[in-house]
Amino acid sequence: MKQLEGTEPIYLQIADWLENEILSGHVRPEEKIYSQYKLSEIFGINPATALKGLNLLVEKGIVYKKRGLGMFVAADALKIVKDERRGQLMKEQIRTLVEEAKRLEISREELIRAIENEMRKGGKIQ
Repeated sequence: MKQLEGTEPIYLQIADWLENEILSGHVRPEEKIYSQYKLSEIFGINPATALKGLNLLVEKGIVYKKRGLGMFVAADALKIVKDERRGQLMKEQIRTLVEEAKRLEISREELIRAIENEMRKGGKIQ
């Protein structure tokens, strides 16, 4: 049995775990995923909680239901997960950076210049 850790609700952890499986390539587009019952067995949770996590992924368009066959990974699931995670990461990191820059009285121009310099070093500026 796999252990879930953290303070966020279990159904969110289940959805996150499945998204990580997609990101890592362990689960591929159009591939059938675990049922709510199998997830409840793997994690030792209530099947309704597992279903809530699966339904969250359905709402996001990451997985879809085939009546009588189960749930499958959407063709563009990897893009959806990457886009969502990229947005979350940038929002969190930028908020932290801006708050610290304010405390250190770094000007907007100085901060932008520093970001551009770092991006050039990594060869990622466009």
